Amino acid sequence: MQNIEQIYEEYFEIVNKYLFCLTHNKDISEELTQETFYRAIKKIGTYKGECKISVWLCQIAKNLWYDECRKNKRIIKNGEENPLFDIQALNTLDEQVISNDEKVSLYKRMQKLDEKTREVLYLRITGELSFKEIGIILNKTENWASVTFYRGKNKLKEVD
Repeated sequence: MQNIEQIYEEYFEIVNKYLFCLTHNKDISEELTQETFYRAIKKIGTYKGECKISVWLCQIAKNLWYDECRKNKRIIKNGEENPLFDIQALNTLDEQVISNDEKVSLYKRMQKLDEKTREVLYLRITGELSFKEIGIILNKTENWASVTFYRGKNKLKEVD
């Protein structure tokens, strides 16, 4: 088992990118990333090694984000979009996150997809996670993640 400092250095960017994909807000994603690692330190004894550390950390991060949404009563109800999911102008994002026009176009089109499909695409593209890992994070099956990704790719072709 690596020490927490090594884990932090190795996985900070993955967790932060994942949270940014969920929040679309740099400040919130950074704050939740810090809280994720704080919780990971407190719960390191519960990590059983049954999945990659990145998957375990992303599960913690996702739960923190959902807690934040519930705490602020910003959950999606009856298909209405959560205000925190509204993306800010993509051209204001750090160049490290989106470095060229093709990526900007892709992410703009992805915003038109439903939340779960967007999340699967983000995890696969930016997190470079396997379908199995995505299924674990989202409490779904590997097959569900694969099918959702495939359908999402096809929907992106239809979105202008």
